[in-house]
Amino acid sequence: EVQLVESGGGLVQAGGSLRLSCAASGFTFDSYAMLWFRQAPGKEREGVSCLSVTANTTSYADSVKGRFTISSDNAKNTVYLQMNSLKPEDTAVYYCAADRHYYCSGYPGSWGQGTQVTVSS
Repeated sequence: EVQLVESGGGLVQAGGSLRLSCAASGFTFDSYAMLWFRQAPGKEREGVSCLSVTANTTSYADSVKGRFTISSDNAKNTVYLQMNSLKPEDTAVYYCAADRHYYCSGYPGSWGQGTQVTVSS
């Protein structure tokens, strides 16, 4: 059974940093790219970042480029999202997902439960 468990969310002031973690189990970690999405109140879920260990690629939404960094620890089957210079508009529930492919297609196959990030101004 695929399980994705996010952690690391919280309340932070604008300009601050948080690191989200997503612990994966139930599948071979590097067989699928890993995605981060977010959903703000009243808005559609949007893709934030993707990492493919096999393809050795990362990608970011324009809104987070230069501020967020995705990485992984393959020995721990964990993907991270380091978020720096946070803005109030980054406030959202952040979801980890496993892509349907080993490369970053952007199409998730499995989802975590989400973790709340709130950035105060």
